Amino acid sequence: MLKLTNSSVMVFSALLVILSGVMSSTALAAYERNQAVPVEKVIYGQVESIKHVTQTQLVEDRNLGWKTFGGALIGGVIGHQFGGGSGQDVATVLGALLGGAAANQYGNSTRTLEYKLIEMMINLDDGTQVMVIQDLDPGMSFVAGDEVRVVYLTGYVRVDLAM
Repeated sequence: MLKLTNSSVMVFSALLVILSGVMSSTALAAYERNQAVPVEKVIYGQVESIKHVTQTQLVEDRNLGWKTFGGALIGGVIGHQFGGGSGQDVATVLGALLGGAAANQYGNSTRTLEYKLIEMMINLDDGTQVMVIQDLDPGMSFVAGDEVRVVYLTGYVRVDLAM
């Protein structure tokens, strides 16, 4: 039978509070609202050619260390429930090792993301050509001959249909 002591309940509760704080601060940091960005310049032009591109990217889980730590902590708490004296210490260490190893093995999640991009060669009104690669927007389709505006923002460029 599994027997929980006051100290193990307190350790487990502290772990849950720490992990929920880490998870909520990570979720808040990842989500940012769009902000107004100053436009450096806008140049109009005409699309010469379009090419649809697919890019794949391997994404690795960056929280593997936290998962391993959490697995070891939970395994140690569970292992601490068994035995007595030095046997209890051995069970705690084995539980921590097994919990950490299991979390490390099964918590490792790599996945592949696929990005759909559009590559556009644009003849600008000032006589120059520019090639822009941007995310494919299903709500804004481009074809050769479209009049577009090339919006230069700090650090990146965006192409939209001319209004």
